[in-house]
This record gives sequence, C-alpha cells and structure tokens, in this order.
Amino acid sequence: MFQSLGDRLQSVFDGLRGRGRLTEADVKAALREVRVALLEADVNLEVAREFTNRVQEKAIGSDVLMSLQPDQRVIAIVHDELKEVLGGKSVLPTLKSEGNVWLLMGLQGAGKTTTAGKLAYRYKAQGRRVLLVAADTQRPAARDQLRVLGEQIGVPVFEVRDGEAPASSAARLKDHLRKDFRDLVIVDTAGRLQIDDALMDELADLSERVEPSERILVVDAMTGQQSLPVATAFDQRIGVTGLIMSKLDGDARGGAALSAKHVTGKPIYFAGMSEKIDGLEPFHPDRVAGRILGMGDVLTLIEKAKALEGDDEDDDGQMRNLGDFSLQDMLTQMRRIKQMGSFTDVLKLIPGAGKIVPAGTNIDEREIGRVEAIISSMTEAERHTPRILNAARRKRIARGSGTTVQDVNRLINNYEEMRKLMKRMGKRAPRRGARPGLRG
Repeated sequence: MFQSLGDRLQSVFDGLRGRGRLTEADVKAALREVRVALLEADVNLEVAREFTNRVQEKAIGSDVLMSLQPDQRVIAIVHDELKEVLGGKSVLPTLKSEGNVWLLMGLQGAGKTTTAGKLAYRYKAQGRRVLLVAADTQRPAARDQLRVLGEQIGVPVFEVRDGEAPASSAARLKDHLRKDFRDLVIVDTAGRLQIDDALMDELADLSERVEPSERILVVDAMTGQQSLPVATAFDQRIGVTGLIMSKLDGDARGGAALSAKHVTGKPIYFAGMSEKIDGLEPFHPDRVAGRILGMGDVLTLIEKAKALEGDDEDDDGQMRNLGDFSLQDMLTQMRRIKQMGSFTDVLKLIPGAGKIVPAGTNIDEREIGRVEAIISSMTEAERHTPRILNAARRKRIARGSGTTVQDVNRLINNYEEMRKLMKRMGKRAPRRGARPGLRG
C-alpha cells in the first residue's frame, strides 16, 4: 500500500544524500516535496502540514545542519515524526484473564466478519477459549460466513436470531457462557451503508447489553481518509477504543493509515495484510515507518521465521555448515519462505531490497513452483549430491517435473552460484565457540 509514497520519499532523500553539507534552503525544498508526496498519498491536509512543520523545526537547527552527516540526521527526524503520526507505539486491545468481550463495528464491506475470524484464530493460538458471536442479521449469509470461518479454525459460533431484540440476544449469550465458559467473546455486528440512526440505535443498545471491554472500529484502508470521519460518529454514539485497518495490503495510497491516529485520536491495534486467516498483524508504527522509508522490517521478518520453527517436517536441522548447502536445503528454505507469504512480500521486509528490485516488480510465483517441481523430481541422492546429475538424469527430471532440460540446467547453474556464495559466507563467519571479536 505504501509503495508509491515510499518511492517518492526515498527519491526526495536520495537528493539530500552525499552532499556533505545541507543549507536551510535545501531542507525546506525537500520538505515541500515531502508535503506534496503526502497529499498525493491521500493524507489528511492538516496531518501533512503539521508533520512537515515539526520536521522542519527540528531539522533546521545548527546541531543538525552542521553535523558530519546532516542528510542522515534529517532522515532520522522524518522517521521519528512518521512513527508519531502513525501512533507512536504499538498498542493492543486490553486482555484480562476473563470477561473479555470485543464488539466489532464499521461500515458495510469493511471486512468485519473476516477480521472477527482472524482475531479468533490469532487468540485461540495463544491459548484463549474464544467464542464468535454472529450478530449481523442485516447482510445475507453473514452468519453463514462466520459459521464457516468458525469451523475452519475450530471456534464455536453463537448466532443472533432474525428480528431478535438486543436484550434477548444478550440474555441468551450470558446463559450460553454460563454453560460453556469462554474468556474471549468476539461480536461481529451488522455493517452500516451510512450513519443510519435506527441501526446506530440498535448497535448502541447491543453494546449496552453485552458490556464490551473493547469497542473496535474496522476501517477499510482502500476507501482512503474519507472513511475516517465516520469514526467520529461511531465514537460519539457508541464509543470507540481502537481501530483495525483492513485491506492494508491493497493498492490504495495509504492516506487512511497515516491519518487515522490524528483524525480519530484512537490507536490502530491491527492491520489486515492478506485474505488468509492468519493475515492479521499487530500494527507497529516504527516498523511501518521503516517500510515507508525503505529501511525494511527485519523484526517482522524474524517473527514470521520464528513462528515457523519446528513446523517443517522436511527440515531435520542438518544444514550445520553453510558450505554443505544442498538442493534439499534450497527446497526446504523455499517452502519456509512460501509459508511466510509471497516472495514479493517477504522481499519488502528486507532493508535495501527496494533498490535491488525495481518498484512494482512482482516475482513470478509460477517460476518458484517450477523450481520446486524440478527438485521434487530428483532422488534423495541427487538432491544431496548434484554433481551426479548427468545428461540422462537431467532428461528424466525434466520429464518428471513437466519442464525442459534447459530449465533443469538453469536451476543447477543458479544453485552452484548460490552454493559458492554460501561457502564464502561460511568462511567469513566465526567458528562456533570462538571468542567474540576474533576471526574464526
């Protein structure tokens, strides 16, 4: 979502790099371009103006302009201010030992039902006993959708009946919880096409009856900043404790996410990053700011990798020496990366990758599938000892994987280059047990 804005800002800062000395006029000219970039990204006008004014105030000081690396100091200030605009620090919904009721609200089509399923999946994995409540009686098949999601993740669903009054629904829910204890209840409510007084009254009544500990507004990031004033109406009528930005992996310009905290005054709890059931991530302002400025997001990448530890049965942990990198290791690591998301998305988390891969470039996932098919068509001996792959073996592998001999040859050549690189890295790395600071 932030690709266009990130490219513009990085282009501005590339113009500052390497000058050795910056003047006040240089900084002001750069910040004018930054403001234009923010406005083009659909950022709220007041947010863009205040942001650039704060950066300018901090950057046009003698300690910055006269420093050895004034360009880096200015970029650091922009990063810090961008983090503050996004919310400052990461905030998650309040979670007590029991009695947690989260009410999900929002306009129709914002993605509340899908978000409810993602939240249930996330917190069930953390050991919570979750109950989903299908309270959307307005949209056809909304309860069916939540029921399917509940079956998919193994979470029970309590359904509100057609025409049932909020008082009756709340009483049945409390009776249900007395029989089947749950420490987290997630209520999916009906979406509003607009601020409809009758529907808002019904939502307010339901909120009063179920006494939610969190009232979370789901905002569709694709609709831009014009969706944010709606949050004020929900806050005044129901009370909003936090936001979830859905569809943050889309093609919108990112203005809603950058303006949300300033316009609503509420923290962003989570960001929906894909349609998959696990496609919900805690919103970290510092990490998002790093992504926008092309600094990558190594912490998120590490968290994704740690979540997969022990999941791959094919990985026996035998790659003890980088110089022993085999085709089987290559296949194992490729499968792990695929579990973390698309190769394109993973690449975005690596610092500097944006300069290596042109903007807008998407890695052909079908090519990745072809590589996986080729390696899977090899015997165990061939995967661990590629030098035995003569012409006859390569022809057999191509036939078995539905590819050509040229494709097999290209893979082997790429593998050999990768193995040489891994071997050089292994030589530079210190030996296990060596004292820090000494070469292995």
